[in-house]
Formats: sequence, structure tokens, C-alpha cells
Amino acid sequence: MTTRHLLRLSTPAAHFHDGFPLGNGRLGAMAYGRPEVERFDLNLDTFWSGGPQPPPEGPSPAGLLPELRAAIAAGDFERADELGRRMQSGGWTQAYQPLGFIEWRHTAAGEPSGYRRELDLARAVTTVNGLLTSFVSAPAGVLVASARGPLELPEFTSPHPVEVIRDGEWLTITGRAPANVLPDYINREPAVVYGADAPDRDGTVAAGMGFAVVIAVQGTGSGEVRMVAAAADGFRGHAVRPSADTAELARRARAQVEAALSRSTAELLAEHEADYRGYFDRVDLSLPDERAELYYHFGRYLLISSSRPGTQPANLQGIWNADVRPGWSSNYTTNINVQMNYWPAEPAGLPDLHQPLFELIGGLLDTGQDAARHYYGAAGSTTHHNTDLWRFSAPVNGEPQWANWSSGLLWLTAHLWDHLEYGGAPELLLPALRSVTSFALALLVPDAQGKLVMSPSTSPEHHFLTEAGNPAAISAGAAMDQELVREVLTRYCSLADDELAVRAGKALSQLRPVAIDGELLEWYDRRPSQEPGHRHLSHLYGLYPGTRITESGTPDDFEAVRQALATRLQHGSGHTGWSQAWILCLAARLRDPELAERSIAILLDELGSVSLLDLHPHGGRPSGYIFQIDGNFGAVAGMTELLVQSHEGAVSLLKTLPGSWDTGSVRGIRCRGGYTASVAWSAGMLTSAAITAGSDGRLVVEVPGDTPPLTVTCGERAVPAREVSGALAGRRRMAWDATALTRYTLLPERSL
Repeated sequence: MTTRHLLRLSTPAAHFHDGFPLGNGRLGAMAYGRPEVERFDLNLDTFWSGGPQPPPEGPSPAGLLPELRAAIAAGDFERADELGRRMQSGGWTQAYQPLGFIEWRHTAAGEPSGYRRELDLARAVTTVNGLLTSFVSAPAGVLVASARGPLELPEFTSPHPVEVIRDGEWLTITGRAPANVLPDYINREPAVVYGADAPDRDGTVAAGMGFAVVIAVQGTGSGEVRMVAAAADGFRGHAVRPSADTAELARRARAQVEAALSRSTAELLAEHEADYRGYFDRVDLSLPDERAELYYHFGRYLLISSSRPGTQPANLQGIWNADVRPGWSSNYTTNINVQMNYWPAEPAGLPDLHQPLFELIGGLLDTGQDAARHYYGAAGSTTHHNTDLWRFSAPVNGEPQWANWSSGLLWLTAHLWDHLEYGGAPELLLPALRSVTSFALALLVPDAQGKLVMSPSTSPEHHFLTEAGNPAAISAGAAMDQELVREVLTRYCSLADDELAVRAGKALSQLRPVAIDGELLEWYDRRPSQEPGHRHLSHLYGLYPGTRITESGTPDDFEAVRQALATRLQHGSGHTGWSQAWILCLAARLRDPELAERSIAILLDELGSVSLLDLHPHGGRPSGYIFQIDGNFGAVAGMTELLVQSHEGAVSLLKTLPGSWDTGSVRGIRCRGGYTASVAWSAGMLTSAAITAGSDGRLVVEVPGDTPPLTVTCGERAVPAREVSGALAGRRRMAWDATALTRYTLLPERSL
């Protein structure tokens, strides 16, 4: 059973991915909702294995590039893959780590007879049987659990070697992270290594940071018993040796707990709610489909809970993980996943939560310079298909279809551009574009027709079949790479007027376009796919999240994307949560409400846990799935796009309205140009809208063609709006001169 903003379940969590995630961007706690002894799995956003990565050493693999490119040009793709493997680093990213697990008896045995657990998305609070209330406060930096049960210290276990000190109503746990953890897909021992090195005089180590968890219980005298927990770790910066001074870390954590205990639970809760609602209340959505509405709010809740200014970005599991070797190391996978995490940040009213991703980009620009120079002999910066807390940028050891993709920073830079288009002022944008433009130019070579293609190039995690029927990954000019190169060169030229911009402009004039043969091709000629239903939809980047391909501007490419997506779907694509969420986003751009509805249903019914967390198939887990947060975020972005789009020169309302969403409203959606839009509809027809302008200038709004004539007002004043050209088929546009920070109301004439 669900109600508005309230997720209510009748059983405790059977698996980690069935729990209710609590978080403040830094401290994460997965609450299982157990009726007598609650369990919280604790994490910190900066608690990872390993340490700073030294610059690459030894002979530069860049010397292999001429031979690799010659093999590609000759069509010897098996040889190209072999050479690509020789260009890899031999290493992997480190793994996001759990701190440990709290078990706290909060209720007398046998009480009550019924059971329910709830997560209130409007308050970021969980309850169990109405007796236990839990939240993680950003202002206080602590986990708070309040009940009316026995005054007992909790039990704490950790997967790491720890020292536990019990002192009255206080529990202090200290330990260290592993110095090295291999990814869960690497079958090699030892997979987990703890460092034996003692801290230096300054308390630091090369790898294996320290951590401390401090927990206290307190009776308030009014029958309430509460538990307060805080944690600290030794992270000091991605290029700085971490601290293993656990005594100092324990002092930091204890100070947070002591400060919280000096205040009432009601005060802490009120402060927490006010902070959280400052983000959550910016946007609201009301739908007749109660589960879809709740799913949308849950996605925004997750971003607020896992990504705050000053924290690390949300990783594959946000900030929640219970395993020393989590799926894919719970790292930042840069060939779709970490980008999807932030797709909703701008439109769904959370632009300030984009900041941790920008900090990640800044770190990768630093480490990526070494990677570009060492592996490609190139200027600028690059990162490959995944990274970690330490901003690992090299190609990992593995199969070329994922390890040798070098366009991670090109894609990440698009988020800085989005922030600019939505009204932000990212200081990093021009330096980032300069760096990735320099790298992209170094990887462009002429093909047999003299057109420039990126070489080497892969389509993330996918193989084509050679003429001999063998799978191969490395070629030249894969569609996604060509789209990304075109995007960054175009954007750099729009902002800069220097020698690099001249070179970029010349390269743009010679860049090979993506290929079309009935559909948009994944590689620059028609080659058989090893998996026609592959989960990645990389070649469709230009439609979404990119903006080059539009229905009005590039109709041939637009229809080619539609056919390419149909081919993927015919062969079963969309079997992971994030892949299905990407399909939803593409459906929104394609104006395909039936496909969008089907995607939402699959996300909810097949690829979501009972607590609505996104699932990814994983044969190594008892349930057959692991939690992976990207699909939750991608779904929010896609559902927003169904109602409001802004990438075709207008604020476009109700462009892809699903049939089952016949009545509803949405408030506070942010649009390119700095606008904010709200819209309501009934029986599938627009009934009202409001647009707040972010700056002075011409405001263009597009609405369904069957909308009655609209009257625009600003307060009591009528605004002269006029019909303008450029609308898509079945729609119409109107425009007027807008004033910054002014709200304009649009009403059908019959409703006046």
C-alpha cells in the first residue's frame, strides 16, 4: 500500500536492496525495518579501499598507436583488440566500502501484533510499527533512531578488522579499510588485502584509510530512548595520503554525537526536515498512477540523500553498500552510470546537487592529463570507463569492449554544459572543454574517404562481428565517439576564440557524420552486432542525453534513431534498470507515450525492489539481483521529459503525455534558458501553466495542438503573446517578450 509521498510495506527487508535508504550525502544508513532489533548498514561517501594512484610509469603504450590504427584501417580487428589489451594499465579501480552494521533492540519482544514500516519521502524519515523513528541529519551529521524501548547499547559488526570499546552508554569502533580490493568479477587471490604498514609520524598511510564509528544511547526521561551514531574516515583528498589516525577520527565522530545528544530529538528532527525540504519541496508531481508518482518522488529523495554540495558524487549504489567487494566495485562507471545519476539534477530542481559531479570532473582533469600523455601521447585529459575516489583515469585491465573506451571525460563535460544552459555558471566549463577538445583532436585521423574519425574507438561494452564471425571491439569512428567529439568541438568553438578553436573548427568541417542505413548505425559501417539487444544504447546518444538529433532539426537522424531503438527492443534490450530508464528517456524525446508507459511498468514491476530501489541482474547474489541506483535517477529524468522539454528552442509542455496520466500536475520543473515551468492537465488537455523567466528575452512556449487558445497574464496584466512558427507536427508555439524573475500564467480561454 502506498499513499502520497509515503512508501509503506508490510514486511521487513529480506535483502539489502529491500531496505529503506537514509542519508545526508555523506553518511548513509540502510534501514531494514526489523520489528524488535533494527539493523542499519552504515557507509561514508569517502570510505573506500586503496589510496592515491601514482602517475603511470614504464614504457608508454602510446608507441603502439600507429600499429593499432594500421590494423583498424586494414580491417584486422582481432589484431586491433590484441594491441588494445597491450595498451591497458594492468590495474583496476578501488572499491566503495561498508563501515559495518548496527543492530539495536528498540522494542520489547512480541510488541506489537501487527507490522508496518514506512519511509516518508517528504520528511526523509523512516518508522517501524509507529514506534521506531529514524533519520540521518545533514546539519547534525548523525544517524538518529528514537523509540520507547529498553536502554541498550547496540551490537556492531564490521567486515573489517576492528577494535571495539564499550564504555557505559558509549560504543566506539575503529579500524582500517583494505589497502586493495579487486573487482568482484576478477577471480584472483588475494582479492582483499589489508595493509600492515604503520602510519607515518603525521598519521598517514599510502593505502587503507582509517575509520571510526561512535554510537551512544540515551534515555531522555520522558520514556524515549534514542541512539545516535556518527562516523569519520581518513580521506584527505584524491591525491593526498589518507589518515590512519583512528584516535583522532574517533574524537571527530564523538564530537558530532555529543553535540547531537545535547539537543532534543524534536529539535534535531525539525532541523533535519527543514534542511531536507529545502530541496524536496522545489518540485511536486501529482499523477493518477500512484506508484509512478511515488517512484518519481523516491528518485528525487535518493539524489537529495546521496549527493550534497561538498560530498562525493553518488556512485553505482549512491552511498549505500554492504559488501567489501560490491558489484563492479560500486565505483563511478563513466560510460553511462554516473552520468545517468545526474540526468535529473537540472530539470528536477536540484542543480546544486550537481556540484559533487563537477568536483569529480575537476579531479579527473588532473589525473587524466597523465593518462592522455602516457597511453596516447596526447595533450589534454582523458578518463576511461570507470573511476573511483582516487580519480583513477587509466584503461583498466580487461576486455577491450569496456576497458579501451577513452571518452569518459568528453561525456562528463556535457554535464557542465547542461548546468550552463539551465542558468548556472560553471567555472570549470571552459577549462574542461579546452582539455577534452585537445584530447579529442589528438585521436582524430582521416579515414579512407578523408573524413576524420576517432581512432581507436569502441562502442561501450559491445562487440561487433568481423567478417570471420569473431567478436571484436576496437575500430574507428563508433557512433557514440563521433557524437561526443562533435559535441565538445562545437561547444568549445562557441565559447573560445583561440588557436585551439581554429583547429577544432577545421576538424568539425571534416568530421565524419554518424552513419545511417535504414537506422542509425552503431559503427561507421553496417556490421553485425554480437548482441543485437545489448543493454547499452550508446549510438543513440545524440537524441538523449545529447541534443544534436531533434525531430525538427535533423528529421532523418531522428527517424534513424527510432528504427535503431526498435531493433534493440526487438532483441530484448532493457533488461537492466538503467537500460530501461534510458529507453524511457528516448521514448520521451521520440514522442512515444506507449513505449514510455511500458518502460515505467517494467521498472516498477520487474526491475525494482519492494522498496523501489533499481535492480541490476547479478548471478553472484542470492536474489539474482543487486541494487544499482542509476535506473532510479534515469527514471526521474525520463518522467520529467514526458511532461516538460526544453532542448528545441522552446519550453515544450505535455509533449509525450502517457494515456494513463490523463489528469495531473507538475510544479517547479527547470528548463534551459533559466526558466521554471509548472503545468496542470485534465482529460489529457492542458488546463493551466505557469512559466517563470530566468532572464530578459523572448520566451517561446510549445503546447499540444488541441489546446484551446491561451491567454497569457502577468499578475492582473494581460501579456501580448503571438503565435510563431517552428512547432512540431500536432503542436503549436506562442512567444512573448519576458522579463527576468517574472511569472507568467497561461490559461485556455474557455477556463477564464
